[in-house]
Amino acid sequence: MAVQKSIPIVDLSAFCTEGKTESRLESARALYQSCHDLGFVQILGHGVDTELLREAFDWSEKLYSLSHDDKMKAPHPDGPVPHRGYSHPGLEKVYSEAEGNSKDAIETDGDSLRQVKDFKESYEIGSEENSAQQNIWLPEEVLPGFRSFMTDFFWELDRAARRILEAVSLALGLTEVEKGHLFDLHSGHNNQLRLLHYPPIPTEKLRRQVVARMPAHCDWSTFTMLFQDDCGGLEFEDPNNPGSFVPAAPTTGALALNIGDMLQRFSNDVFLSASHRVTLPPQAASTNHMHEAVTRQRFSIPYFVAPDADKTVSCFSSCVNDEHPMKFEPVSFAEYGASISRYQYKRKATAAV
Repeated sequence: MAVQKSIPIVDLSAFCTEGKTESRLESARALYQSCHDLGFVQILGHGVDTELLREAFDWSEKLYSLSHDDKMKAPHPDGPVPHRGYSHPGLEKVYSEAEGNSKDAIETDGDSLRQVKDFKESYEIGSEENSAQQNIWLPEEVLPGFRSFMTDFFWELDRAARRILEAVSLALGLTEVEKGHLFDLHSGHNNQLRLLHYPPIPTEKLRRQVVARMPAHCDWSTFTMLFQDDCGGLEFEDPNNPGSFVPAAPTTGALALNIGDMLQRFSNDVFLSASHRVTLPPQAASTNHMHEAVTRQRFSIPYFVAPDADKTVSCFSSCVNDEHPMKFEPVSFAEYGASISRYQYKRKATAAV
């Protein structure tokens, strides 16, 4: 019987404290190995307080307990930009880069990608100082305190992201100049906080692909920090065995980290952009009135760490040599993201599933 792969766990607590040089080097080596071989890893010692995370999930549950009419008081606009506010089930479509560049997608303006809709809802939040993508908040009286908490939470996650950037710099062996450039590219104002909810759904609909939860795709950010509840269903594709997925079983206190397209470009393919999906959780929660097996609802909180939109991403010299020539031309993050996400939201909002 084949042994089921598991996702490596790396402790970055040494990066939460000054000094501890040897511990940092050891953690960086472990981070390098997982990000080089797989593109994903689970992170302990990330520095985000457990109680703060519990409170964030509580706010997410309050948000998704609101009526549809109340949630639609902060609607995601037509089209992919700005990527902010509330998206009802069926509005957003996630797809792989290959699917987005397919002849069918181009000829149908993305409609061919929407034959199987994504059954999830989300709320997107960014920096209050990002003038290109301004936040779309619920009225304060609908969910008092939500805006204040999420604004603070956004920057708490950015502080954790900067610790991970520190570990990445060490893992890649960047020079001090390159490390400074990496941090300069990531002011935090182009990061994105996402509150995700997967409502209960008959498992047979997912098995027959009548609808999807989150199809396989790569993120186009630098990396993604994902906090998940205990439901399960997140999987990463094994790059050494394409088409085979490794479950990211929730680990108490850990975040799931996946490398995005930008870090793959920064590192000249040393780190791999990780394909991942959300599918059936390990067990159904219950049955409905038609005696169908129904999934549990699932909550997750991804935080996408991205370069500033107007900055240019190019390979670091430390990752380029005669054996590994530069594989990627410099690209503006805004241009790259616009190309990848062009069909993510229709210009006219689709009806709910």
